[in-house]
Amino acid sequence: MTKLKELLDEKADYYNNPSFILNDPISIPHGFTVKQDKEIMGFFAATLAWGQRKTIINKCNELADRFDNEPYKFITGYGNEDLKNLTGFKHRTFNETDLLYFVDYLRRFYNENDSLEDAFLTDGSFISIENSLIGFEYNFFDYPYAPVRTRKHVATPARNSACKRLNMFLRWMVRDDDRGVDFGIWKRIPQSALICPIDVHVDRTARKLGLITRKQTDWKTAVELTQNLRLFDEDDPAKYDFALFGLSIEKVI
Repeated sequence: MTKLKELLDEKADYYNNPSFILNDPISIPHGFTVKQDKEIMGFFAATLAWGQRKTIINKCNELADRFDNEPYKFITGYGNEDLKNLTGFKHRTFNETDLLYFVDYLRRFYNENDSLEDAFLTDGSFISIENSLIGFEYNFFDYPYAPVRTRKHVATPARNSACKRLNMFLRWMVRDDDRGVDFGIWKRIPQSALICPIDVHVDRTARKLGLITRKQTDWKTAVELTQNLRLFDEDDPAKYDFALFGLSIEKVI
C-alpha cells in the first residue's frame, strides 16, 4: 500500500500541471475568464467528452464560436434569430435538439441563479455527490418540453451510471489547488466528497492495481474506486484521476 501510494502521488503530481491542459477538454473552459463562461463551456466540454480528444476540442471550439465566444451573454440574452447559430450542430449522438434544450435549461437556470453550482445543491446545501447528481438530472428534465432523446446525455446514479462526464465536470469546478489545471471556483461542494471519474483509461489502470473489484463499471464501481483512493488522501481522492489516466497513457501498467 505504501509503494502504491508513492506511485500514485508521484504520477498525480506529474500530470497535474498546465502542460496537461493543452490536449484535454479542460482546455475549453480555460479559454474564458468570466465564471459563468467557465461553467457553461466546462459543462459542454464534459458533456461532449467522448471520442478522440482532438475531435472533442474542435467541436467545443465550434460551439464556442456559435455562442459568439460569449456563452453566458448568448445564453441569457438570445432571441429566436440567434438560435439559428446553433442549428446543425452535431457531435456523435449529441445533436441540435439536445443543444437547444441544454441552452434553454441554462437560460432558465441562470435567470434565477448566479452560478451553476446551485444546480448541484439542495436548497443551497451540499449533501453528497450522489444526491447532487440525482437532483441535477431530475431538475434538468423537470420541464414539459424536455426531449426524451436528450436524457441519455445527462447521467445519474439513479440509473446506476458511473457518471464519468459529470464527475469530471465537478472535479474541474471544485478541486482547489495551485497547479493551474482544475479551477476550484465552486466553494460549497467539498473536494473530499468528489467521486473519481472513470473512463476506459482509469478503469483499466485501477483494475490492474486492485483498486476495483466489481466486474461491471457503474456508479457502485466509481464509489468503490473513490473509497479506495481515500485511503491515500482522504481530503483529495479525485486528484488520483490524473495518476490513473497518466499510467494508462504511459502503458507502464
